[in-house]
Amino acid sequence: METLAQNNTARRRGKDDHSLVELAVNGNQLAYSILVERHQVSLMRAIQKIVPNRVDAEDLAMESFGKAFSNLERYRPHFAFGTWLQRIAINHCIDHQRKRRLHTLSIDARMCEEFEGRFSENIRAKTLNPEENLISLQKRHLLRKLIAQLSERYQIMLELRYYENLTYAEIADELQIPLGTVKAQLHRAREILHDMLCKPEAAAY
Repeated sequence: METLAQNNTARRRGKDDHSLVELAVNGNQLAYSILVERHQVSLMRAIQKIVPNRVDAEDLAMESFGKAFSNLERYRPHFAFGTWLQRIAINHCIDHQRKRRLHTLSIDARMCEEFEGRFSENIRAKTLNPEENLISLQKRHLLRKLIAQLSERYQIMLELRYYENLTYAEIADELQIPLGTVKAQLHRAREILHDMLCKPEAAAY
């Protein structure tokens, strides 16, 4: 009896998820927030099996939600939304781990038999030269200028997350709003900012 009840609950939740997805596709922010709130715990649990570091896992979860929401029109209800979301997250985590995997070598090793130079002679300095410093300053100024054009709530979200380095949970506490709302609104703010950065006048930077 308990298993039957659980199955019925799962089916009802699956139908409810599909209804929320349809609303989210049409730009309903509340539907986004509910989906995030509903699936964030299970998604974090799945991600931390691959990436134990909680800070990295939170960012990957946010990015995974972003990828899923950007492709909601591809979602088909014969898959549970949570399963579909976790598959996206796992693939994203695998890509993340692959990119971070470094091949170590001795910086004093010769680059090849035919060349006497060593890797240490070709390692780029971590400090920026004056031209790079100027470009970096211009980029920061541009970013600040674009953020200032966003709505006040998006400005606050980005400020707390990327300038004050608060976690999603800390932002939720600070603003007294649900964690799912924080993630959904940050995702939307980043989407808008990305579109602004892709415009010709910004892309030059």
